[in-house]
Amino acid sequence: METNIKSLQKEEAIKRMKELKLMPEVINSFIEENTLYYSERQNKMFTAVLYWVTNNEELATKIKEFERQTNSLVYHVQLLHTSIGDMYSFFYVSENIEEWEMDMDDLKDHRSFVYVWNGDIEEYGSIGFRSEMGGVVRTW
Repeated sequence: METNIKSLQKEEAIKRMKELKLMPEVINSFIEENTLYYSERQNKMFTAVLYWVTNNEELATKIKEFERQTNSLVYHVQLLHTSIGDMYSFFYVSENIEEWEMDMDDLKDHRSFVYVWNGDIEEYGSIGFRSEMGGVVRTW
């Protein structure tokens, strides 16, 4: 069952990445090499710059810990710089298959239930987003 759910989660993650309109190279890297990216707003011109998660060791470790503890699969991360620190929003596929259709409907409406982490704060909640530059920009 464990292997089967992981396989189903990856298939679902690929569908969601396409719905987010992530850059094709980002999706292909995830499919072929399990490479994970995050989107970061640099400024008004560069709103969704893509980086490899492996460039951020603390983030990569946190993602692995989150996936292990929740039996989820993270497929993208959005980094938002705020006055209270950097907020990482983890887009993920849970192990609850019965929720996947609702999750996809949310993505189509430019919102998602995510796990948010900034090193100190950890919480679940809904965020708004838009697809831009092959990545994701958080809107609320």
